[in-house]
Amino acid sequence: MASPVFGEFMGTLVLILLGNGVVANVLLKKSKAEGSGWIVITAGWCVAVAAGIFTAIACGSRDAHLNPAVTFGFAVVSGDYSKLAPYFAAQLLGAFAGAGLVWIHFLPHWKETPDPVLKRAAFCTEPAIRDHVANILSEAIGTFVLVFVVAAIASKSVGSLAGGLGPVLVAGLVWGIGLSLGGTTGYAINPARDLGPRLAHAILPIAGKGPSDWGYALVPVAGPLLGGGLAGCLIRFVRL
Repeated sequence: MASPVFGEFMGTLVLILLGNGVVANVLLKKSKAEGSGWIVITAGWCVAVAAGIFTAIACGSRDAHLNPAVTFGFAVVSGDYSKLAPYFAAQLLGAFAGAGLVWIHFLPHWKETPDPVLKRAAFCTEPAIRDHVANILSEAIGTFVLVFVVAAIASKSVGSLAGGLGPVLVAGLVWGIGLSLGGTTGYAINPARDLGPRLAHAILPIAGKGPSDWGYALVPVAGPLLGGGLAGCLIRFVRL
């Protein structure tokens, strides 16, 4: 059963279950973690990334991208785009499934939470200040840092230092991006992380939910792909 595509599916499922799970834990009413704040959310996403990477590798994906922008960035580096479509499909489906499990896990809390915006935030991102150009740039910058530094961690010059700590270092990187750059848009930095759960929000019978904000949905897809592609170009140029 283990395969690269299955690994990407399972890794992304775990990523979203734990990542969106911490958002729901902090935002939904009558959760014991309600109101615990941004540090808890970013720390939860850090652990979610490490858990997702380890799961993806164990289930057959040595790449463990969990993110179409990462897949695209490294496709630009290698010139091989054959993984893009199957990985994107697996990542999107994994994100959708992970979001569905978040809905099930917090089932009684949706009804207890009157604000539909908070409910949607447990699935997908939205900006602090809505300005699509600025928001796309923010997502692009965050994803550029993600892809470029992941390549640096895996590079020959750092590889001997990183050793088997690669997934933990990448998780720490995502934590750092959230703490430093995440306050503008909620740092999707991953098209599947936003689009899959947004689709789940639109489809699932969530108690008292509002609209899924499709007018913003292009931003967390286009911005990360732009940032990942630019990072891939620079990685190829400097030959990390």
